Amino acid sequence: MSWTDERVELLKKMWGEGQSASQIAKELGGVTRNAVIGKVHRLGLSNRAGSGGSATTAKADAKPKAAPKAKAEPKPQLKTEPAVKPAPAPETKAAVPARKQIIPAGQPLPPQPSANEISPEALAKVNEIEKKAKKISLMELTERTCKWPVGDPATDNFWFCGLPVQQGKPYCEAHVGVAFQPMSSRRDRRR
Repeated sequence: MSWTDERVELLKKMWGEGQSASQIAKELGGVTRNAVIGKVHRLGLSNRAGSGGSATTAKADAKPKAAPKAKAEPKPQLKTEPAVKPAPAPETKAAVPARKQIIPAGQPLPPQPSANEISPEALAKVNEIEKKAKKISLMELTERTCKWPVGDPATDNFWFCGLPVQQGKPYCEAHVGVAFQPMSSRRDRRR
């Protein structure tokens, strides 16, 4: 399909009348809605926010848009005025890191609060098991291997336990003891 002068004129007329791109495509035949939208864009026809609809209206609309850009020059002065006041800037900078701390890859993670809830016996058992772990990669995991992650995923020293799982659980016996704690023991530790 080619855009003949007749088809372009019909497109401009229908667009100016406020018909949709789909309606214009049906009327023209052999052209999609997206092709009509693309041609309207290339012709510089208005987006019909006003009552216009021709290329001249779109060009006339563009001239007033250029004028506000020239009037926008005072805005940078407004932006520099708050920067002169030193008090608000430090408060803003201090508030951002307090909300969320981003740790770069390869850096050790801070202690996690949940580690305090784990009993020392369970931690000792986990440390012993991790010495015997198969240390497998993500691609080696199966439904029968413990999926407990060890280390920082952003480093090369990251692996999964890989020992046989406990029946119906995703982890080995030692990691199940840490991951699935009875409700009553968790409540007692909080007191």
